[in-house]
Amino acid sequence: MSRELVLAICILLSPCIANATDVTGTAKIREADQVQIGNTRIRLGGIDAPAVDQLCLNTKGERWTCGVAARDELIKHADNKSWTCHTRSVDRRGRTIARCEVGGEDIQKWLVRSGWALSYRRFSHDYDADEAAAREAKAGMWQGAFIAPWDWRVRNKKTTILGAIKPPEHAHAILLASASGPVAPSPDCTIKGNVNSAGECIYHTPSSRWYTQIRMKISKGTRWFCSVEEAEAAGCRHTRR
Repeated sequence: MSRELVLAICILLSPCIANATDVTGTAKIREADQVQIGNTRIRLGGIDAPAVDQLCLNTKGERWTCGVAARDELIKHADNKSWTCHTRSVDRRGRTIARCEVGGEDIQKWLVRSGWALSYRRFSHDYDADEAAAREAKAGMWQGAFIAPWDWRVRNKKTTILGAIKPPEHAHAILLASASGPVAPSPDCTIKGNVNSAGECIYHTPSSRWYTQIRMKISKGTRWFCSVEEAEAAGCRHTRR
């Protein structure tokens, strides 16, 4: 295909594939290491970030939705900007594995150095130095305590707890739980949050009328909260019935 034809196609289609291995356009950020440009689902290569329902501990040893924080920090840093993603391969889930730039910045490098992702050493050592810098600076997740995203996905109870703080005795129970799973992450975190048909975040305390009918599943936008204050800080309101 000639360069002129590629450019013509790119004018008609946005986002487009500028080269056989480049995907460009504005990205919809799904998780800290997963975005979508047009119909192309992209997994940021060489790094591993917490899923949006992964839990960490903050500097006070309290439950912290670090996966949500990582995603939101990436949104603040790179949302509504033009991305250029250089394709490396396609994984078994049909996602394009790519190294992405936003305004000329290596976005994977930014995520790891900011402490919102780890170097995925199983596949690459490109970001090892950036992870070491984040750990030293206690940036992002490193300020508290967490387990590596690859360990969290398999719920390995013997996994190493990373981070700057000394984790409490019950840390594994919290860190291996899910912010949106069917079971509350701790006995103190039993408020359910869900998104209604109008797109509003609603929280339900155990005494709420519809509490038992709320099924906790991340694909439905559900989330556990530890207090009314936490739920309201996340933009949720109390159910009206």
